Amino acid sequence: QLQFVESGGGSVQPGGSLRLSCRASGGTLDPYVIGWFRQAPGKAREGVSCINSSDGSTYYADSVKGRFTISRDSAKNVVYLQMNSLKPEDTGVYYCAADRAAEITVEPMCVMPYYGTWGQGTQVAVSA
Repeated sequence: QLQFVESGGGSVQPGGSLRLSCRASGGTLDPYVIGWFRQAPGKAREGVSCINSSDGSTYYADSVKGRFTISRDSAKNVVYLQMNSLKPEDTGVYYCAADRAAEITVEPMCVMPYYGTWGQGTQVAVSA
């Protein structure tokens, strides 16, 4: 099973941008659907965006469509989340998770409960 280290978080003003990185170890990305999830203070964890590393298909939550872009660099074993036009409601801890592409597609990966292992995440804070 893949393990992830998330990085790239920080504090930005509304309208700013950040690029998060999710570096995988323990295997290659290709057989997996990888998702970015976030947990805001006092709220449940939610799926933000997911990508099938094998065929490149993607899913975005409605709240981030048009602002966030997920991508992967298979050679580096890294999945990125480019976040533009950030809003205060994007604040939270962002995590990566993965499941085998043979068992799940991008939308269920993002919207269904995930019972695997979570990493430490990376904090994103958006405020004026």
